[in-house]
Amino acid sequence: MGLFDAGMKESNKFFTMLVENARKAHEAVTYLEGAIEQPGPAAIEHLRALSQASIESRRVLIDELHDTFVTPLDREDIYNLSQAFEQMVTYALTTLEEMHLLKVTADQPIRRMVVLAREQAEHLMNAVQRLAKHPRVASDHANRVHDQEHEVERVYRDAIHDLFAQATELSALPGIFYRREVYRHISNMADRAVYAGDVLGMIVMKIA
Repeated sequence: MGLFDAGMKESNKFFTMLVENARKAHEAVTYLEGAIEQPGPAAIEHLRALSQASIESRRVLIDELHDTFVTPLDREDIYNLSQAFEQMVTYALTTLEEMHLLKVTADQPIRRMVVLAREQAEHLMNAVQRLAKHPRVASDHANRVHDQEHEVERVYRDAIHDLFAQATELSALPGIFYRREVYRHISNMADRAVYAGDVLGMIVMKIA
């Protein structure tokens, strides 16, 4: 194998691993979308398994970073992008765990925010898949992640306002705070998606 072939193999390796990280984030958020109506132990265990797989995938990527002298993308960008994907999986898991533990049922704000987060995950997965050969197309997908995040924040603010507007008795406060906690987990997941999109934008600026 010549030096050029070896370099291409190393380059493809990191792009492949980032695609795998993105796919795990998309799989987790998509599963969450289908599980919020019945956030039981079986669904939680499934997401825990996805979370462990995401963590292990990132461990392998970081180990490869340590062993590789020249990488196709900035090392810090690879690290930060994989971290954002893992954190999205974690927030998908903790959202379901909180719903089950605190007995929070799905409502329209939860459903809408999770749909938007799933759309973010789809754009990120598409962006990473196109990063190597079509970086400007990847940038378009990454930029669209912000659109969903703005909508998540609007839904979040409106939902919080409505929650506390309905608080006519002190006995209702625990349930309100529990529901707000679930809202916050989904909002944080959307924030991590935006961060991943920003990292992708910086990568494209460097390589396009």
